[in-house]
Amino acid sequence: MSSPSASGASPTVLRAVPVILVAGCVIAAINFGPRATMGFFLTPMTSEYGWSREAFALAIAIQNLVWGIGQPFVGMLADRFGTARVLSSGALFYALGLALMSQTSDAGTLQLTAGVLIGLGIAGSAFLLVLAAFARLLPEHLRAVGYGFGTAAGSVGQFVFAPLGQGFIQAYGWQTALLIMAAIVLAIPVLSFFIRGKPAAVPARVGEKDQSIPEALREAFRHPSYRLLVTGFFVCGFQIAFITVHLPPYLSDIGIPALYGGYAIALIGFFNIMGSISSGVLTGRMRKRILLAIIYLARSVVIVIFLLVPPSIPSVLIFSAAMGFLWLSTVPPTQQLVVVMFGTRYVATLFGFVFFSHQVGSFFGVWLGGVLYDATGSYDIVWWLSAGLGVLAALVHLPIVERQVERPLPA
Repeated sequence: MSSPSASGASPTVLRAVPVILVAGCVIAAINFGPRATMGFFLTPMTSEYGWSREAFALAIAIQNLVWGIGQPFVGMLADRFGTARVLSSGALFYALGLALMSQTSDAGTLQLTAGVLIGLGIAGSAFLLVLAAFARLLPEHLRAVGYGFGTAAGSVGQFVFAPLGQGFIQAYGWQTALLIMAAIVLAIPVLSFFIRGKPAAVPARVGEKDQSIPEALREAFRHPSYRLLVTGFFVCGFQIAFITVHLPPYLSDIGIPALYGGYAIALIGFFNIMGSISSGVLTGRMRKRILLAIIYLARSVVIVIFLLVPPSIPSVLIFSAAMGFLWLSTVPPTQQLVVVMFGTRYVATLFGFVFFSHQVGSFFGVWLGGVLYDATGSYDIVWWLSAGLGVLAALVHLPIVERQVERPLPA
């Protein structure tokens, strides 16, 4: 498959746009689905083996951290060897981790299976690689919308897998549920064929020399706006990971029937479909830094209202819908800012480092949720911390400069 040029795409690529979008979106849905169900395994596994919530939370925190650490290197591999090979390898790690997690009976092994193996698998088959492929394979005028659909597809996976995962656990037990999801993940290598390819070794602008990966990284980390983007994405990871893992047990703690934990996660996924697509459309029509500031500030407002109103089933459903609309809507403008500043040559690598910050935030969101709950018997501190970090993230994005980095032309 030929690669698009900086100004557009070849006729072959244009004819294949629907195939690229469908295959990429299904991969994103499958990748995102099982990891969104991890919170449902907390209660049955801790009850069966007598673990603390912190023990389970630490494994999922490690999963998020390994995902984040692996993402930049996976991005480098995709930029060097192509998307399909990396997605296929990642899916194998993902399926193996899920299968071995089903046989885990001690907390130490859980850190290796649910933590390290699944973390590597998620990184290697991540929807972020799909978005990077979209950046290279889609014509320029469709990229932002493609990011929106690719991100929304992750939420489709969450929306579908949340009730499926809970249903599998209830019908077959948590061990068989993990094995079923491992089998589903093995569809990714087949689908990755349709978004195969790697970036052409051409400079972003006429007259420039092609960069190496170390040169691209030095340029990015010297750029103040890139550093701000990296900093702000930490907050996104903190908020999302904390809510994904700890919202279901939190609802049980405040007297909401466990069934609504599944409904809440599914509702977040459903509304994020609309939120991500809307964000993709807005990314092409307004200042991306302003859009990001609005999203983070809105998250804080939603969390504060949720904490202040009396707990009830309607308040949970409204919170889930509102938070879902804002859930991954940060991804299209963040990804597009990387492309605006540095082009598509090393987009998987550079966005991989932005995402590493996201996953460091995810680690602390999940882990602190477990630690502070065990210490205080409540999630209140982490909820309020999450709201405060949202305000900070809104402020961090405002100084970002939305233009291509200046590169001196060779003499």
